[in-house]
Amino acid sequence: MDGMDEEDVMISYDTTQAAGDGMEASEEVAASSSNSADGVPSFPALTHEEMNRGQRASKRKLLVPQHRVAPLRKNWMEICDPIVNHMKLDIRYDVKKRSIYMRTNELTEHPNALQKCDDFIHAFLLGFEVADAVAMLRLDDIFVESFQIEDVKPLHGDHLSRAIGRISGKDGKVRFTIENVTRTRIVVADKSIHIMGSFNNIKVARDAICQLILGSPPGKVYARLQSLSSRINERF
Repeated sequence: MDGMDEEDVMISYDTTQAAGDGMEASEEVAASSSNSADGVPSFPALTHEEMNRGQRASKRKLLVPQHRVAPLRKNWMEICDPIVNHMKLDIRYDVKKRSIYMRTNELTEHPNALQKCDDFIHAFLLGFEVADAVAMLRLDDIFVESFQIEDVKPLHGDHLSRAIGRISGKDGKVRFTIENVTRTRIVVADKSIHIMGSFNNIKVARDAICQLILGSPPGKVYARLQSLSSRINERF
């Protein structure tokens, strides 16, 4: 000890302690990984608390259009209930910036909870009802597809108005028929068309709407939908 000072003693003590901790950790790993009969290491699955430990909260921001502010305030509690109680996320609405903020917390279990809630609120902001948009949280094969009427055929003036009228029909009869046959939900917002449903059902509904835009009478579209609906029912 004559040629060693206090600093050297501290370093040697820390090294010995670290070596001892490393041996204990290796023994724990060996004990936990020796449960497999074939010699292959088997480790227990991590809980959501362990997965979220030390990770920063993920955040999302959605801007609310001016014409959807009033429906958002009216249905705010119905929107927050599945997000807070089922998806375990934090959510708030900034009145001045007209923005919705969401973030994960230590209770969030689903790894895609933030993306699912983002799709849910986005569907509501497009014009879908809360009862329809909540399917984005419960099902994995539900999507929203949007397109413009001008993407199908460039129309202007009265021609555009008549195309929108053919899609909606009297009192929304044509739109309701397409929704019931194809098991989708459709929103007609000026020149924009939004369709919610599964991939195959969206394709059938989109084809029917495109036929109406191109000038096909509703009766002819109904006949095609009936044949398609019979085929769909036979598959199931």
